[in-house]
Amino acid sequence: MEIDRYDRRILAVLQQEGRISNQDLAERIGLSPSPCLRRVRALEEAGLITGYRAALDARALGLSLMALIHISMDQHTPERFTAFEAAVADIPEILECLLITGQAADYQLKVVVRDMDAYQELLLNRITRIKGVTGVHSSFVLRRVVDRGALPVE
Repeated sequence: MEIDRYDRRILAVLQQEGRISNQDLAERIGLSPSPCLRRVRALEEAGLITGYRAALDARALGLSLMALIHISMDQHTPERFTAFEAAVADIPEILECLLITGQAADYQLKVVVRDMDAYQELLLNRITRIKGVTGVHSSFVLRRVVDRGALPVE
């Protein structure tokens, strides 16, 4: 799909304000409501907009410990990686799982939990028990410096 400046503006605004009304969005980007709505629907159908969600405050929910975990695997086979990825997809404390290069690790996980006891339970009773996990290195997040959920579209 070819996207123009109006589409880029729509994407930029919706990333920041997913609940904005079509009327307000149209005014913000300089279109009338009907063509604005058609563009939003086309962006959704083309897969550029994959969904809408609420941003939550982890601390307010009692989730005050964030960690980055580097995982090393025993075998570098598609089957081993597929099984690992399926296992971590079922653990809600894992916010992000990245297959990485350039490190001694194969994966980087971003996890969030209540406290160190919850982290220990997650690590020892769930993550390290996944078949193929041979190495784990944890780093704890002291402070988020940049926390962008929006992609640069303009």
